[in-house]
Amino acid sequence: MPSETGFRFQTASQNKHPIRTANHVITPCPQCASEYTYEDGGQYICPECAHEWNETESAADLAAQVRDANGAALQNGDTVILIKDLKVKGSSMTIKQGTKVKGIRLQEGDHNIGCKIDGSAMNLKSEFVKKA
Repeated sequence: MPSETGFRFQTASQNKHPIRTANHVITPCPQCASEYTYEDGGQYICPECAHEWNETESAADLAAQVRDANGAALQNGDTVILIKDLKVKGSSMTIKQGTKVKGIRLQEGDHNIGCKIDGSAMNLKSEFVKKA
């Protein structure tokens, strides 16, 4: 429902998608994923972490970042936890939910996390992990 100013504000779903207002799109903060960003001049500003960026920067940053199941940005060397049991392709082994994986490596492709679990090299999808 429109407010007195004529704008209808919407929140971003899990901080992954841009917030749309009347004729304007405000992207979440690329640094902390806060949805409370605002535009000042040609810059976007996050009031929670004080990060400032421009529109072209934010589009490139959001596309390049690998995010976990909760929307948190992942980096090389992070520790993650599996959120569901995963069957290992070509084996009868199953990796259990709650398994902690240390020192991940981000890579291109469908399985965008490289890691070692129990001494074996594995590739995981970021949608099945959460940041520890």
